[in-house]
Amino acid sequence: MPPKAADKRRQGQGGPSGGKAGKAGKSKKKDEDDFPEAGEDGSTARAAVRSPDQLELTEAELKQEIIRTLTADNPHVPQDIIRFNFKERAYKLVDDMDHTAVHFTLNGYLIHKDSDEGRRQSIRSSSEAEETPAEEEEAPVEAAAEPTEEAETKDEEPTEEAEAEEEGEGEGEGEGEGEGEGEHEAETAEAAEEEPHTEKVPERKLKNQFNFIERGSTTFHYPLREKALQTDPLPFGTFSENVNQWFIYDSYMEELDRMEKAKEKEKAKPVAVKKDDQKTGRKLSIVEIPHVDSLSMVARAAKIAERMVNLNTYDDIAQDFKYFEDASDEYRGQNGTLLPLWKFQYEKTKKLAVTALSWNPKYKDLFAVGYGSYDFMKQGHGMLLLYTLKNPSFPEYSFSTESGVMCLDFHADHPHLLVVGLYDGNVAVYNLKRASPEPSYKSSAKSGNHTEPVWQVKWQKDDMDSNRNFFSVSSDGRIVSWTLIKSELVHMDVIKLSADETTMEGPEGLQLQTLGSGISFDFHKKIDYLFLVGTEEGKIYKCSKSYSNQFLDVFEAHHMAVDTVSWNPFHVKVFISCSSDWTVKIWDHTIKTPLFVYDLATAVGDVAWSPYSSTVFAAVTIDGQAHVFDLNINKLEPLCSQLVVTQKKNKTTHVQFNPADPVIIVGDERGLITCLKLSPNLRKKPKEKKGQEVKKGPEEEIAKMEKLLSLVRQPGKKEEQ
Repeated sequence: MPPKAADKRRQGQGGPSGGKAGKAGKSKKKDEDDFPEAGEDGSTARAAVRSPDQLELTEAELKQEIIRTLTADNPHVPQDIIRFNFKERAYKLVDDMDHTAVHFTLNGYLIHKDSDEGRRQSIRSSSEAEETPAEEEEAPVEAAAEPTEEAETKDEEPTEEAEAEEEGEGEGEGEGEGEGEGEHEAETAEAAEEEPHTEKVPERKLKNQFNFIERGSTTFHYPLREKALQTDPLPFGTFSENVNQWFIYDSYMEELDRMEKAKEKEKAKPVAVKKDDQKTGRKLSIVEIPHVDSLSMVARAAKIAERMVNLNTYDDIAQDFKYFEDASDEYRGQNGTLLPLWKFQYEKTKKLAVTALSWNPKYKDLFAVGYGSYDFMKQGHGMLLLYTLKNPSFPEYSFSTESGVMCLDFHADHPHLLVVGLYDGNVAVYNLKRASPEPSYKSSAKSGNHTEPVWQVKWQKDDMDSNRNFFSVSSDGRIVSWTLIKSELVHMDVIKLSADETTMEGPEGLQLQTLGSGISFDFHKKIDYLFLVGTEEGKIYKCSKSYSNQFLDVFEAHHMAVDTVSWNPFHVKVFISCSSDWTVKIWDHTIKTPLFVYDLATAVGDVAWSPYSSTVFAAVTIDGQAHVFDLNINKLEPLCSQLVVTQKKNKTTHVQFNPADPVIIVGDERGLITCLKLSPNLRKKPKEKKGQEVKKGPEEEIAKMEKLLSLVRQPGKKEEQ
């Protein structure tokens, strides 16, 4: 320990004589006050002092032990305190009360030396130490001159200069010689005298920045201000009813009756009202067109309810239609299946046969069905119904005709126009935008109707005057062009079919040439003037609109009536035909012989090309089966032959592909339409090969068909050579 610090510590303790002597004097005085002085014989007499409020207890009471148990629950804490909860904005019962009870409290006298009170006491003690008593004056002056805090600081942390001075003093005292050392000390003393004397301020330690108390705080939430209005309650009523198909049907019938009565009232009112123009004095004729909605609000609500009921009823079928794919096609090779979906049946058409099918070109879920009879002995009324896949239980539109409907067709550019051909030789045009059950246009004997049943009708492009027109073919051998001009139908005979080498003797031995009987016809998809006509004699005529007295070509196609003839939707040269002679034939209109011939072992009712592939077509036979072919996969046999009609003595009559979805509809002689979904094998697309570019769209389909035609034509060329 350095000498200066030791002298200073002795001074602070009061020295060996002063401090200890003072303490001894104080303790001696205290002993004299506590204990009386000793007697002459040296014995000390002590008197027992009793507290004035001390209890006087017996020995038994003193020996009795009183046990006091302390529990965690405070019995004096109130239990039913209710306070306002600002979070829930309601008064709540307070459950968590503080049960802390203070049994003993002692105020301590210790303080921290770094606190404000501790610093004040240290300063006070240092000032008292400076006022030293007489015996402390002998202490060195150097030690007494320095303040207490500086001494402690130097004692704890001696500087390098102080250590150097102490070493120098120690060497000087020990050796007492050495001129170099004496000179060094002299220089040091002179430098110290020249430097100004500055008191060293003790370094303050930084406060702990993280020494804080974390207190929970609750923000006061102001209750929301609610603004309310009080009004009279609205009148209401309770209504309940069970909705089923019969209830919806009755609602439709009531609505139709109401609409008919409204029409009768409107007819009785004057339509034209004349008013005078005040400026010019002319009389103006204003025609008030009666506004008749196709569906009133009640009927529209009933239609929505009907759609919802059917959506729940046929939910499983709708899921299959959208998502189901037959997984067994992977293990079946190239064959496929048809999945039955919905069945469309109307009560009034159970005794009628399905004679025509046609999909709407704009609304892909809507299709029209014509009902009649192919038996000329059982002819009666007919029906025209329009169904949608969204509601298989009831038709969207229904029209009744005096004669059976034999054919129909939708207009490609105006999907609300529907033309039908009747068994009595008349044609009619229905406008779906109007609510009238009667056709907008209908032929008559005066307007040149057919004298035999109309077997096929087709819409054509508008003429030069933007008038809509269509063509019809009948058993009377006439192909007629009909034009819609204002409110009437104007007809024009395009061509008359004649039966070759068939004459009939007339009166007086005259030879009369008999007319051919047209059964079906179809217009070319790209060449407007070109069309094909299938006859009852089994021949197919290639005709042109420009030549009315001559055929472009004649094909000896079948041995019986040509029920259907149809151009391929992709390839410009290929068409297909079917007949009751059990065969389906595919032709190139530049070649007289058929390219492919398929014998289905029974009469074929109808055939149709698919809209998604140039090599896929479907045919139905009278034994109730549907056949699907894909020439690109199998040129000899169908990929699928499946029974569609299960009832005995029932025949399938027509088939049509949906233009957008992979489904077909098949009609039979009992008025039932069945919707079937094609499995993945029946609608395959060619896979891309490495190093070859596969054409997309119509070009790809044309290339597929052209490849088949080249394979078929090749053997014929070799034989000719």
